[in-house]
Amino acid sequence: MKILVTGGAGYIGSHTVILLIESGYDVVIFDNFSNSSKESVARVENIVQKKIPLIKGDIRNKEDVENIFKAHNIDAVIHFAGLKAVGESVEQPLRYYDNNIYGTLVLCEVMQKYGCKSIVFSSSATVYGDPLSTPITESFPCSATNPYGRSKLFIEEMLQDLYTSDKAWKIVLLRYFNPIGAHESGTIGEDPNGIPNNLMPYITQTAVGKLSCLGVFGDDYDTHDGTGVRDYIHVVDLAEGHIKALEVIDTLEEVLTVNLGTGIGYSVLDMVKAFEEASGKEVPFCIAPRRAGDIAKCYADPSYAKEVLQWEAKKNIVQMCEDSWRWQQNNPNGYKGS
Repeated sequence: MKILVTGGAGYIGSHTVILLIESGYDVVIFDNFSNSSKESVARVENIVQKKIPLIKGDIRNKEDVENIFKAHNIDAVIHFAGLKAVGESVEQPLRYYDNNIYGTLVLCEVMQKYGCKSIVFSSSATVYGDPLSTPITESFPCSATNPYGRSKLFIEEMLQDLYTSDKAWKIVLLRYFNPIGAHESGTIGEDPNGIPNNLMPYITQTAVGKLSCLGVFGDDYDTHDGTGVRDYIHVVDLAEGHIKALEVIDTLEEVLTVNLGTGIGYSVLDMVKAFEEASGKEVPFCIAPRRAGDIAKCYADPSYAKEVLQWEAKKNIVQMCEDSWRWQQNNPNGYKGS
């Protein structure tokens, strides 16, 4: 079975490619390297000891996407490609709608043309907006508090409409909570451009001395310590969820929507403490104003994933912190240092 992985050079994509190959799938990577590096693919190839077809292109360019399907007999697509920073999406909404929504539209048009109708979509817990309660189940009403989340929600609805129009489509919507951690080798990990938007690389870059202070955005939320609470999941556990999705995709008789999370909520300051204990490094932090689009609490009820995918998160917060720190220590400047 040959799988096209859009955004396969990125953080989640690169970890998923490893598990795909280890599980016996053939993989083609498509990426524009806007927030990723060819070096990550070289390191993945070193881990799996196999050359991986890598195509550079823009998902919004139909010719780029068609060239993949002309050259490769693609059986299914795992669709990671997209912009993903909440704060940035508030500042640049049109860019997010263009890249995420239009890019997915082009991808689906090409898939339909070439008779490839199986897709696992990289969605997000942001589609739940500001939930009335936690933990969050898949049946919760959807909304969005920022353009990033709104783009994910619109794509989900677009894929639902596609299935309604043609039941031959096999669609899995995976709603991620907050991926952190890195491959145990310490050779691939999260390497964002500029000051990180996500918490863990912000913590690790502060611990390694690349940044002087961790910015904690808001300490007046309705949580146990005033800082935002999230469900942090190891990126390898998250990648495993995609393998499980592919294993059931051919059997689906409806669009399958699944949360991928641990079911445990940690605040920002909880994470700082856990990281300090795991690494032995102090993480200086300073309180900053809340970010637009952020919410107080967000963590999953992951029971449905266990029921339909036989999947559950295995790695705990200590392992997440240790693996994140190993990656950052080995790569203080990310892939740019290689």
